[in-house]
Parts: sequence; structure tokens; C-alpha cells
Amino acid sequence: MWQASWLGEYDNERGANMFIIDAPTCTLKESQSYDTYADSDAAARLRDYIEGLSDGTVMVGVSCDEASNQLDAAEATLTGLGADVSDVGFRGAWAFLTYIGDPSRTIRDKELTEASAMERQPIITAYLGGK
Repeated sequence: MWQASWLGEYDNERGANMFIIDAPTCTLKESQSYDTYADSDAAARLRDYIEGLSDGTVMVGVSCDEASNQLDAAEATLTGLGADVSDVGFRGAWAFLTYIGDPSRTIRDKELTEASAMERQPIITAYLGGK
């Protein structure tokens, strides 16, 4: 669904990347990127964005490069989704799929450190139904 690269082969949206998915067609409806490494206001914008989504919205979140540096303002909101990434360190990596309003359906994978993320990137697999 999404791929980024360190050396620029693919677009690199550093930080926290969110994708809204149309579940019946399994297609991308919207994407948002928040540079939670360098932008001190990005996590608050991420939090506000998530809090503005309607229950039942399918959202995928993926970190790229470094997302933990200034993520604090969004961590409680992410945890509330069932996507706790507060233990992911510098250049660790995470990916999740969630249904807004139903954290019991969240699927999450993460690597806590840069070294483990270099060995294995998080992967999630989900069947959304539909076509």
C-alpha cells in the first residue's frame, strides 16, 4: 500500500503518516503526513486530525524514518485507538490499522529500536471485505 525509502527511491514522508481507507473498495481516500521529528506542532495536528474522524473510519498509520522525537501530544490518542507506540524509540518503526471508535479491532506491529527496525520493518495484513 505504501513504501518509503531512506535514499529517495520512493517518496519519504518523515514522521507519522495516516491513510484513510474506503473499506468496501479497499482504496485510498485520503492521506496525511506529520513530521513529528522536526515539527513541534505536528503531533498536536495529528491528535486533532484523529479526534475529528468519525467512528467506523478505517485508518492505517505508518512511521517513516523518525517519528518518535516529538510525538508526545498524540501518544494518548494513538493509545486510545489501540495503537500504543509510546515505547518506540528513536528510528524505531510502527504500522497499524484501526477502526476509529473500536480499538478492539486494531492491528499493530512495531519495532522498538533503530537496530531492530533495520532488521525487520513492521508489517500488517488485514482483510477489509468488499470487492
